[in-house]
Amino acid sequence: MDDGVTVTTSDATRLAKTAWDRETDLLVAGAGPAGMTAALVASLEGLDVILCEKAEQVGGTGATSAGTLWIPGNRQSAAAGFTDSVDDAARYLDGLLAGGPAGAAGAEMRALYLRDGPDVIDYLVEKTDVQFVPCGKHPDYRNNMPGAAVHGRAIIPANFDGRLLGRDFARVKAPIDEFMLMGGMMVGKVDIVNLVDRWRRPGAFLHSAKIVARYWLDRLRYRRGTRLVMGNALVARLFYSLKKRGVPVMFGAPVQELVLEGGAVAGAILGTAEGSVRVRAKRGVVFATGGFAHNRRYRNNFMPKPTPPCSLAAETNEGDGLRIAEGAGACIASGGHRASAFWTPVSVTYRADGTTGLFPHLSLDRAKPGLIAVNSAGRRFVNEAVSYHDFVEAMYRSNETVNTMPAWLVCDSAFVLKYGVGIIHPGTRDLSAYAKTGYAVVADSLEALAAKLKIKADAFADTVARHNRFAEEGSDPDFGKGDLELNRFNGDPAHRPNPCLGPIATPPFVAVAVWPAEIGCSIGLDTTPDGEVKNAAGDMISGLYACGNDMSSVMAGSYPGPGTTLGPAMVFGWRVAMRAAGKARGL
Repeated sequence: MDDGVTVTTSDATRLAKTAWDRETDLLVAGAGPAGMTAALVASLEGLDVILCEKAEQVGGTGATSAGTLWIPGNRQSAAAGFTDSVDDAARYLDGLLAGGPAGAAGAEMRALYLRDGPDVIDYLVEKTDVQFVPCGKHPDYRNNMPGAAVHGRAIIPANFDGRLLGRDFARVKAPIDEFMLMGGMMVGKVDIVNLVDRWRRPGAFLHSAKIVARYWLDRLRYRRGTRLVMGNALVARLFYSLKKRGVPVMFGAPVQELVLEGGAVAGAILGTAEGSVRVRAKRGVVFATGGFAHNRRYRNNFMPKPTPPCSLAAETNEGDGLRIAEGAGACIASGGHRASAFWTPVSVTYRADGTTGLFPHLSLDRAKPGLIAVNSAGRRFVNEAVSYHDFVEAMYRSNETVNTMPAWLVCDSAFVLKYGVGIIHPGTRDLSAYAKTGYAVVADSLEALAAKLKIKADAFADTVARHNRFAEEGSDPDFGKGDLELNRFNGDPAHRPNPCLGPIATPPFVAVAVWPAEIGCSIGLDTTPDGEVKNAAGDMISGLYACGNDMSSVMAGSYPGPGTTLGPAMVFGWRVAMRAAGKARGL
């Protein structure tokens, strides 16, 4: 991968003397949730805006995400009867980030995020088609810490009818193939529950029949289903709102260089199929290009070793914002982060067309009773039901002493039949196709499975036997699986005595390899709370902003709960726009 060429001051001065092709108040680079929020709010506040996007579709990584936002104190949850306290959330974050980001700046950013979050959501709900509904029960990921909550902090976008976009529906990036059914039908968590229970409950059958019928009607006109949920609904709602405002979106138009005048950013040069386009931006340029996920140099510099081989971030997230801003003197804030990225374990999938994909093991299998994760020594190393971020951090800790890249998710055929594992759906009896592609390793005995995995058979057999005793007793003294509310939330409430512990005893036995992958970067450009980019001396670079994964995360590599990346992306996207419009909210 080519990391590109950094603009020099002499280049910028020369370019500043050339004629401008277009002029606007604010130029926003990146049409993910952060960039689209910044562009939408700036337009609502009276600015002329151009949104440029490197890809040919909007959405970025947000389009393939669960679409959840972590917004403590949001009024959507309060109206539904779920109580929450922003003060408690602040206490929770302070405890979670203890020993992480240094100084008052981190605390100030967190306080502003918590203060502004509910108001930003209300602003969008009132003025745009970006609408949200409460998740209700959705525990914080470290709910054993003071200030953590079980209900009320997570919200999701309301489902969206993609047909409202007309031809531009094709401009919305689709979810990953592994998250769609029948070649193009999106399903959310509620849909999955109903689909699994469709033959057991009349209500589940009716729900399933409706969404399947809608999907097949859609396929008469569209390449995929138009009933959009999760992150796809979020980016489609933002895009639809931008269209209604008349905000122009330039596709296939990445920022190539910034143009400086007297040390301030005056505009940018975009690369397009027709050639370079020089855009003067009177109020500034906003970088929201998605972070450095696919930039080899930044990955090697900032990520833990071994550098993760997989990434769930959009393929166009190549660190453009960081690289170009560095060329203008910007500083990357790499210190004080507990982790350089936000993690999830993934399994590598093998598609019919010969390509590979990634399936993120977020919540559907790891917490269920009857599954363990082992390293190459055949030993457990983690409470399998912890958050996806904490699971990968445990992989790295284990890997310091024994190879845990990959780790193996191990279960039996009874588990697969009831819950599924990875891309293997519940109800699957014949595992031969998955064994043939290499997605799953299948064996008739634990000893044979250990041999295929090249792990220590005696240790592995002992690990499974020990786990099975824990399942019978209902307690996991080694790692506490089932102790946390988060564990139980993602487990099986009908399973006793522990919703997260069950035996591994019914052959054939199954193992799926999982690797670390990031869903977003934590390290980014150093900014003020209004997204104004700073240089190495701590001074602001006039006219340059950053938000989303281009901005150093307010969470500093910690993962408090669902929506850790999207919440800050939209809140600070709003703050950037308000600052550019001269309506910044006081600190």
